[in-house]
Amino acid sequence: MPPSGLVMIIRSLLDTDLYKFTMMQVVLHHFPQAQVEYRFKCRNAGVDLTPYVDEIRSQITQLCQLRFTDDELNYLRGLRFIKSDFVEFLALFHLNEKYVQVLPSAKGNGEIEIIIKGPWLHTILFEIPLLAIVNEVYFRRTQPKPDLAEGRRRLQAKLELLAAPPYVDCVIADYGTRRRFSCDWQEEVLLSMRDAIGPQLAGTSNVHFARLHNMTPLGTMAHEYLQACQALGPRLRDSQVYALERWAHEYRGDLGIALSDTYGFDAFLRDFDLYFCKLFDGVRHDSGDPFEWGERMIAHYAANRVDPRGKTLIFSDALDIPKVIELYERFRGRCKLAFGVGTNLTNDLGYKPLQIVIKMVRCNGQPVAKLSDTPEKTMCDDPGYLSYLRQVFAVQAPA
Repeated sequence: MPPSGLVMIIRSLLDTDLYKFTMMQVVLHHFPQAQVEYRFKCRNAGVDLTPYVDEIRSQITQLCQLRFTDDELNYLRGLRFIKSDFVEFLALFHLNEKYVQVLPSAKGNGEIEIIIKGPWLHTILFEIPLLAIVNEVYFRRTQPKPDLAEGRRRLQAKLELLAAPPYVDCVIADYGTRRRFSCDWQEEVLLSMRDAIGPQLAGTSNVHFARLHNMTPLGTMAHEYLQACQALGPRLRDSQVYALERWAHEYRGDLGIALSDTYGFDAFLRDFDLYFCKLFDGVRHDSGDPFEWGERMIAHYAANRVDPRGKTLIFSDALDIPKVIELYERFRGRCKLAFGVGTNLTNDLGYKPLQIVIKMVRCNGQPVAKLSDTPEKTMCDDPGYLSYLRQVFAVQAPA
């Protein structure tokens, strides 16, 4: 049972990643009738989450009681790419508990199932706070007296490395909400980074902390958006192009970072032609070898007669500071660079982080999937559809 005097983990509906709002606005304007299903997965072997099911449910109940405040709505209204009708919709919005189930897996192996099912417009904001809830509940119960001094020591070593003179132009952002040790720890990390490296901190994906601490909120699109377009577009083979075109139609040149690995990088390059090379400001890496990806992306721009020095490459896959520096040294001067660092910033206190995800698996009753360049990231409940998707996009199955 959950302990008495339960302390809320999520205290604001802004405590999520910016790309949830940017995608949600597209859903409101283009796909308001879409129905979706998401599933939870913990990639850590041997982690038993079943003792925490009741507490997770209690936190979800409290999450669903939250509403956007007038100050929060005014903040969103002040973002140049957020439209007034979307803010008015959010003024009426709340998360509904009826769309979420949390239960022990029928396998009886310590796994839990979290199933989110309902209208996309009303379920899209569940993913990030639910992952943050699972993380914080788990670490509250397994590490009731966390070694914060060790976490601060580790963070200080990272910031000293980043602030060294050769790297003063290396800019990073916090992408760590979903797998943070706790809400309070993420806030401490952000404030420590701001004080230690100043302009090298580009901002944070977390809208709540961006508002509270006058930081830049960062984010554009996530895999779920491109996955949903597999069911929403006119033809499966054209779904990636359709998703990018719908995005450009909504934002008219703003939020111009494309995600490159929903169908595998080869398929992305085939679709990301001269038009998209010029239209989008840059691309984000989230799976596969980042050095190979960067070299191929720069070569692709050059082959399309686009100067890569005017484009931004964002690296965001399981980064730590030494890898950030290695990538910075490889690509600086050849393109604009940015780095989104998540778990290694917000959950590095000496304990093994949870590798947990919530992924869309269906849209309008049809399976959808991500063909990741890192095979273990692929998540689909229909093997037949996965094979068909690989065939359509000429993506080989992993050996």
